Amino acid sequence: MDLSERQKNLLRAIIEKYIETGDAVGSETIEKGAALGVSPATIRNEMVKLTALGYLKQPHTSAGRIPTSMGLKFYVDQLMEERALSLKDEVAIKEELGQEKEKFDKLLRHASQALASQTHSLAVASDEDGNVYASGMANLLDIPEFYDIDITRTILSMVDRVEILNQIFGFLSPEEQVKILFGEELNMPFLEACGFVVSRYRSPSHFGMLGVIGPCRLNYQTVIPTMRYFSQILSEF
Repeated sequence: MDLSERQKNLLRAIIEKYIETGDAVGSETIEKGAALGVSPATIRNEMVKLTALGYLKQPHTSAGRIPTSMGLKFYVDQLMEERALSLKDEVAIKEELGQEKEKFDKLLRHASQALASQTHSLAVASDEDGNVYASGMANLLDIPEFYDIDITRTILSMVDRVEILNQIFGFLSPEEQVKILFGEELNMPFLEACGFVVSRYRSPSHFGMLGVIGPCRLNYQTVIPTMRYFSQILSEF
């Protein structure tokens, strides 16, 4: 079933508010902040429909709604407007990574640090030999979803297990530049609240993968173009 323009605008407003706050979004919040030009009753009715269609779900402890993985994928594919990196950020990243170009292992370590800093998430980079470089673990501690020790332990243990990272990277098909995955797709416990963005790089002498790990409400508007740029930079070395 195709969504109406009103439903698309409502879904976009709910998801962007959820990405911003991490809280379930109620009709009153949307009415006050989204300027959709419809009544609160209409908003509530449309939220019920979007829930029935599988784009939203209602947490047990809240009257508001949060997006499902289906809703988030629809948002990224059809509703989201990417926010390109500023020229200042592009130049800073290129200059920072360019300092390490003589040794590729140092470059990847540096790249994971810079990617974690740019995305405020956990970043990983791998090479063709299976070496993994990870940075930004402390970033997870600032994110409410990772206050749950089981979730954080699971994510951090993944960084030490190359086979699991390779399983995640394997979801990226040869024709895709960037891939978004949600924890529930991986059939692993404690990952339902997590989101993954993966990409690949390939230069004349090296190839490997990049990944950003955070909550499922990652700021995809900025994370996706950032991943694309890092992949481009590494492919040029």
